[in-house]
Amino acid sequence: MKTGAAGPVAALEPRPAAAGEFGFDNSDFEFIAAAIYEEAGIHLPATKANLVYSRLAKRLRALGLENFRDYCALVGSDSGASERAQMIAALTTNVTRFFREPHHFDHFRENVLAPAIKDIKAGGRLRVWSAGCSSGQEPYSIALTTLGALPDARAYNIRILATDINPHVLEIARRGVYPSEELTSVPADLRRSWLEPAGPGSSRLDDGPRGLITFRPLNLIGSWPMRGPFDAIFCRNVVIYFDEKTQIRMLTRMASLLRPGGFLYLGHSERLVGPAEALFKVHGTTVYRKRGGTSE
Repeated sequence: MKTGAAGPVAALEPRPAAAGEFGFDNSDFEFIAAAIYEEAGIHLPATKANLVYSRLAKRLRALGLENFRDYCALVGSDSGASERAQMIAALTTNVTRFFREPHHFDHFRENVLAPAIKDIKAGGRLRVWSAGCSSGQEPYSIALTTLGALPDARAYNIRILATDINPHVLEIARRGVYPSEELTSVPADLRRSWLEPAGPGSSRLDDGPRGLITFRPLNLIGSWPMRGPFDAIFCRNVVIYFDEKTQIRMLTRMASLLRPGGFLYLGHSERLVGPAEALFKVHGTTVYRKRGGTSE
């Protein structure tokens, strides 16, 4: 495993290994930042040092290690592949909710689903990718939006691919069970139609939305086995964790998997960068349409 630095790292004050703390200094942070950049493309500036410490301290406790020097040695060893996966899972951010940035789902319903329904009913296909799906709220929101427009969507050739690098959040997504307070942003008619009780204070997405989605692990800087073409790709609040070089590569790859005229949805603080800008036209707030469609 390479351990070259992922960029300049400001000096950190060493942490004392006492009173429940683990030894942690600049060299430890620099190693971890380089490792996660190599493994997952995620850029960790020095300002994230406290986050790295707090999240990985739990791993050190679980492993019975006394300091970050030993943890780095484990992560960098030939036998450390499993712990590298645990490290990535601990350091990736999984903030999400149902119908987050609701204008995207309105746009999807009006500009992807509505124009495609006639073709779908005649035997056509619809493909959507939720890249960085976290614990499932985004792909389930896509599925619920689809069912709101086409209640018998499962009878047609409609598929939603949902991927994430973190296997722990994928397990939550596959179960499709959420606390009731997390479901308040789901429109009431969709809650009544597609959710069922799952014990005190929780509900489960039923077979309608679940049957439209396939959950798969995927490292966005690794190989992509899917061939597309996709009609829409949701990649929201994901590329902000990558440096510009990685963003350009990822967005260009996504463009290659979108059909001409297909849509890319980014997060509210994200924008196209570099050569990727030339591949799309702005079609709404952080909504981009791939050039080459019939509307060009």
